[in-house]
Amino acid sequence: MKLIADFHLHSKYSRAVSPKMDLENMDKWASIKGVDVLTTGDFTHPDWFKILKEKLEPSEQGLFRLKNSRFKTRFILTTEISNIYVKNGKTRKIHNVIGASSFKIAEKINNCLSSIGNLRADGRPILKLESKELLKIVLDVSEDYFFTPAHIWTPYFGLLGSKSGFDSIEECFEDYSKYIYSVETGLSSDPPMNRRLSELDRITLISNSDAHSLQKIGREANVFDTELSYSSILSAIKNKDPKKFLYTIEFYPQEGKYYYDGHRECEVSCSPAQTKKYNGVCPVCGKPLTVGVLNRVEQLADKPEELQSHNVIPYKSIVPLSAIIAETLGVGEGTKKVEKYYQALIEKFGSEFKCLLDVPESDLKLATLPEIVERILMARKGKLEVKPGYDGVFGRIKFFSHNKKRYPLKQSTLF
Repeated sequence: MKLIADFHLHSKYSRAVSPKMDLENMDKWASIKGVDVLTTGDFTHPDWFKILKEKLEPSEQGLFRLKNSRFKTRFILTTEISNIYVKNGKTRKIHNVIGASSFKIAEKINNCLSSIGNLRADGRPILKLESKELLKIVLDVSEDYFFTPAHIWTPYFGLLGSKSGFDSIEECFEDYSKYIYSVETGLSSDPPMNRRLSELDRITLISNSDAHSLQKIGREANVFDTELSYSSILSAIKNKDPKKFLYTIEFYPQEGKYYYDGHRECEVSCSPAQTKKYNGVCPVCGKPLTVGVLNRVEQLADKPEELQSHNVIPYKSIVPLSAIIAETLGVGEGTKKVEKYYQALIEKFGSEFKCLLDVPESDLKLATLPEIVERILMARKGKLEVKPGYDGVFGRIKFFSHNKKRYPLKQSTLF
């Protein structure tokens, strides 16, 4: 069966996360978005773990559902760990996503990690533990392990990031690199960018939302054609099977807040060529520029853009439906006008993903304003222009109509 999965988000027990990120709301919004399998996130946090055990019940193998729910959402147990440690004389700051097929296995992982750091301090705990050692713990606890380095190109806390990581998976995990079968590409990169690094040829690229609020669930996701079970989904990822792992759903990478280099305080945004011209420092204040994902990919890539792997999982890029509606109406994304048109489309077609990816143009035209339909179709075809994000500032999208009129999307409301 076809299903959409999002393996990475955070509960209300993580820092800078909406207090509405509880199971009931996550269950509801997964249905609205069209996400079939959603992570619980944060299973390492004692209070959240207790809630998960109380409110979830087993469904298919390795998956759970919310008790007495009217929605069909399935939950999978995953959490993100912030590994901060010194290796080879450098401070490393790496985020890793780990998963478990049962509460028993998750509890064993928690017991091991609780002796290393304070799991109660944050839903995404900070542990003075090498990424390799974390992987060892997960391997010792479970054979059907889920372990994925998170948003690998992000300057801060990405495995290959310019400020926090390494220059290769092997440098980080050494002889345990063979157990890394997937990586999360993050919002500021897409699959073609990742395929320029030969080391990632054998790796399955997955995409997740890393959502801190309900509306951001599924902003990136993974589409499978498998049985609804933990082992079937995991097998599709491990084997990088295009018949079972159909495609990933992607943020336009230029929208990501670390695509270009730059310095937020001085509002300086730079392409890799400009960064080289400025010798890596801000032309306004002289402080070092934050090297973004595009530049970092250029530094590590050993293949040109036109020479990429053949055995790859396809992808599709999207713009959130509420953002398209808000821009069309010329109002804020959180207004009642937007909600009215948004809910009408969801009620008509079932979910946001169906509206953005699947519903034919003729059906869309019968259900909403032609201007909204026009922009949905332009987003599907990539007929848009993006002002790249940089140093923590999200990028900005502009649509073009048939008469070349520009339609700017206000990023402050989009995200």
